[in-house]
This record gives sequence, structure tokens and C-alpha cells, in this order.
Amino acid sequence: MTAPASSTKVRGETILSVDNLVKHFPISQGVLFQRQIGAVKAVDGVSFELRRGETLGVVGESGCGKSTLARLLMRLETPTSGRATLEGKDLFKASGAELRRVRRNMQMVMQDPYTSLNPRMTVGDIIGEPFEIHRDAAPKGSRDRRVQELLDVVGLNPEHINRYPHQFSGGQRQRIGIARALALRPEVIVCDEPVSALDVSIQAQVINLLEQLQDEFGLSYIFIAHDLSVVRHIADRVAVMYLGRIVEIGTEDEIYERATHPYTQALLSAVPVPDPEARDQRNMIRLVGDVPSPADPPSGCHFRTRCWKAQDICAVEDPQTVPRAADPHPSACHFAELRPPTPTL
Repeated sequence: MTAPASSTKVRGETILSVDNLVKHFPISQGVLFQRQIGAVKAVDGVSFELRRGETLGVVGESGCGKSTLARLLMRLETPTSGRATLEGKDLFKASGAELRRVRRNMQMVMQDPYTSLNPRMTVGDIIGEPFEIHRDAAPKGSRDRRVQELLDVVGLNPEHINRYPHQFSGGQRQRIGIARALALRPEVIVCDEPVSALDVSIQAQVINLLEQLQDEFGLSYIFIAHDLSVVRHIADRVAVMYLGRIVEIGTEDEIYERATHPYTQALLSAVPVPDPEARDQRNMIRLVGDVPSPADPPSGCHFRTRCWKAQDICAVEDPQTVPRAADPHPSACHFAELRPPTPTL
């Protein structure tokens, strides 16, 4: 299987641009006559750019909107407002044949390798299913050969094409999911926590495979995860989400060594450190209170109710994610400042 031609494509140029993306799920009341009484603000004004050939890690607590963001980018959800363009094509205005062409260039690796594969289909049918929709991607007589090539690319035995998902381990099933995502030779792959259901040793194998495929095929990844150490290993840049918003974004070094937002600093301080001496030296930040409901987020800065730096301005003025004096990378905090680095993850 050969990589797609890229003679006119420049590594580092913007391939995906997201501008003020919003997704609010309505809350209704009543049985016969329903009326909307509120909304869950799952994604609340997210903007970022993904460059060709890079990996953008997206981290944050459960419920912060990471998976909803992934579903929006894949057009599995319709946004309330906002814009996203893939190589200049608006994802949310495309329909019909144009939407199929756009989707061909952006694929997804699901979180759970056990439920993301149809147990009644063979591996050959699962990986070859995209060819049924995009028939020009592989002529009918060559599909089995293409599927076997894909199995070989992800490190599986091509002779297992007629096996069923239950005959594979969890790590092997996730490789099948990756092979399916590669079938149409996309340029962007959205990875929604692709290693969270796997053992640690298998996680490393899958991460290494993703990095190898990125180099071989010039892929760009949006890599969603909870595990900050995994994200640090694979990501070129990292976006930190809290209650539907990106509160800080920067390179791996800027986020892990020079974080300026209090929430990012709290996340990093909570990461387990294997070295007992380093563990005793770190200053852990313990946040008070619960995460506010996305149906009723605080005014101004969403993080202010749990932040030790909060002042009156935080309740009135919503801080924008812009470069701060403490460090040039964007941070959504009125009082952003550097903190002593956390022991190496």
C-alpha cells in the first residue's frame, strides 16, 4: 500500500481550521407540549487549527466536550453555530456527493475496540466496507487484496481476513479499526481515546503504530485522551478543554513545562509520578468544589468557581484564549502566570 501523492501539499500548512464551534443540546420540559427550558453547552466556542502532518492532542476532564467535538468534526452531530473547513471546504455546508468526498478525507478511530466492530462481519468485510460507499477507491476485483495490504500495514496477518472480531485481542481489534480508518487514504484521522481501553503495554504498541503510519502516509491526527503522559508522547501541540472551551493551547513543551492557566497546572500536578523522591517534591494543586454543570456554567470565566486566583473581573469578563505576558502561547486566564515545572511525566 503506497502513500497518497503529496507533491502540492506542504507539511506544516493548515489543513483543518475550526472557528468558534458551538454545540448546545436543548433541554425540554413537558410531555404533549414540549418547550425548551435550557441547553447543555457541550462545546461552547472552540477555535483551533490543525497543520498538515502534526498531531493535536485534546485533553480535559470527563464531560468537558472532547468527544462531542470529535463527533462534530465527523459530521455525526450538527453544530449550533460555528465553522470548520477542511482544505478550504466547509464541513457543515457540504451535502450529498460533496459531503461524501469530504468525509473520505477525514476518518475516525473509535474509543472501544470491542463495540466499534460489527461482531457479525468478518474482518475483510469490516475493513472493506468503505469501498462499498466509495466504489472508485478500489475496483471490486481488487478489494480483498487491498484489505490484506491494510492488515499487513497495521501489523496483522493478511491471512486472517475471514476471521471475526471475537477471534482477536483488544489491541488487535484496535488495529483493525485503524486499518478501516486508513482504507480511503485520508489525510486527517480523529482518534477518540483510541488506547484508553487497552493494557499499558498494548497502548505503547498502538501509539508507536500511529506514529509510524503518520510518517509513512503524511497523516494529521486529532488525538483525544485523558492520559496526559500518552498525549505528551504523541502530540506536537496540546489543547486543554474545560466545560466546552479550550482554555490553553500550545506546543508539548509549552503546555507541560510552561503552563500558565490554573486548570492546566492543576491537571499536571495530579498526574502520578513513579519516582518517590520527585513525588515528595512536587506541589500538588487540589481543586475545591465540583465541576459546574454544562447546562448552567458560571458567568465570565467558567473555571472561576474552582480557581484560587479568581477575582471580581473573572465573574464579569470572559477571558479570551490569547497570548499572555507570562508566556507567548494562548491561555484563557486574566491572571495567567508560570508555575514551577511538574516532575517529568
